[in-house]
Amino acid sequence: MDLDLFKTEYLPKFVKASVLKNDKRELKQQLASLQLFDLLHDCPTVAGVLLIGKDPKHILFGSYIQYVQFEGKTRTSKVLNERQFSGNLLTMLKELDYFIKYTIQKQRPVFVTVLREEMRINYPYEAMRELAMNLVMHRNYQTNAPAKFYEYSDRIEMDNPGNLYGKVSPENFPNETDYRNPVIAVAMKTLGYVNQFGRGIETVQEELEANKNGLAVFKFEDITTFKAIVMNADEAEKGAEKERNSAESGADGAEKSEKSRRSVGEECRRKIDRKTEGDLATY
Repeated sequence: MDLDLFKTEYLPKFVKASVLKNDKRELKQQLASLQLFDLLHDCPTVAGVLLIGKDPKHILFGSYIQYVQFEGKTRTSKVLNERQFSGNLLTMLKELDYFIKYTIQKQRPVFVTVLREEMRINYPYEAMRELAMNLVMHRNYQTNAPAKFYEYSDRIEMDNPGNLYGKVSPENFPNETDYRNPVIAVAMKTLGYVNQFGRGIETVQEELEANKNGLAVFKFEDITTFKAIVMNADEAEKGAEKERNSAESGADGAEKSEKSRRSVGEECRRKIDRKTEGDLATY
């Protein structure tokens, strides 16, 4: 365990300075009070290894995030970038946060009028940060599989080992809350990375809607994983434009069909009128 990290960065976030000043307990007891150390077995807890361990992946082989950027829309396309986020969570969370803000989120100017442009964001930072933090907080650390953060040309998919946990089910998600890793959840809240009020997914959807990405899609079919899918805002806009054009074409087609139907009907009526007039003249 990285005890210097514990004393300088972790402990001060959880315990007031005035209390620490008068705390005469041994270091192991301080660790145990925060559920990072098991005094009975004289060893770190799993949460202790993950949060402040020097090399958690040496013990928990799947405790990392695998990021891959693909050129196309499938995993068979060319790999443009790849990275592994590993190490203790205090270090990993900082790196992940920075990566989403300065690498995943991209902005570009979009023409509005001759005198005005607006910035278009592909993936809003707050929404993607919340989903990525959920990868860390809710995943199953008993497996050797990593959490996956895959960026395609049209979307991002986050694939997490471990499906919905405890009281949470497809029927009540995201309104119900439960924690597979409660010590990590408390730590991440105290460190400022998440909230524990069950509003994370609601906030994600609000941010995505406001940015015109469309709602995130969550998949629960595979009982061993939890998957979140977010469309790139540019691709979502193209899809919406295509639907609008299709709807307009359908409306135009229906209007033309109605006009044609009326025209044929009127022509039939004229023929009937002419025939009737001819019959009357003959009579």
